[in-house]
Amino acid sequence: MLISQALAATEAAAPAATTAAMPAAPSAGDAFLTNMGLIVAMFILFYVLLIRPQQKRLKAQQAMLSALKVGDRVVTGAGFIGTISALKSDSEVEVDLGNGFKVTALRYSISTVANDQQKAA
Repeated sequence: MLISQALAATEAAAPAATTAAMPAAPSAGDAFLTNMGLIVAMFILFYVLLIRPQQKRLKAQQAMLSALKVGDRVVTGAGFIGTISALKSDSEVEVDLGNGFKVTALRYSISTVANDQQKAA
């Protein structure tokens, strides 16, 4: 027997042996479902970690702004600390910064109510 015939015989026998030992490849439908499952899981993770906490903070901020009343001690977004002396409209408040110095501020520029912090401490 020639070497080329022996080599051809071993090459012909080798693929038959390896295909029986290897598992079948997953179908395209299985791979698609797996990928879609991972994408859905990522969206759920983003919602739980990013979107939901932001919605809770926004709702708490809106509740705090709607509950503002005259006499509340507030901190503005610029860092000014004062007392609300008048509620001018739905969007404006008058803040007394001390010594009779009063400024008109937009309601949404109020970052915190200091009364709440003093009660909690």
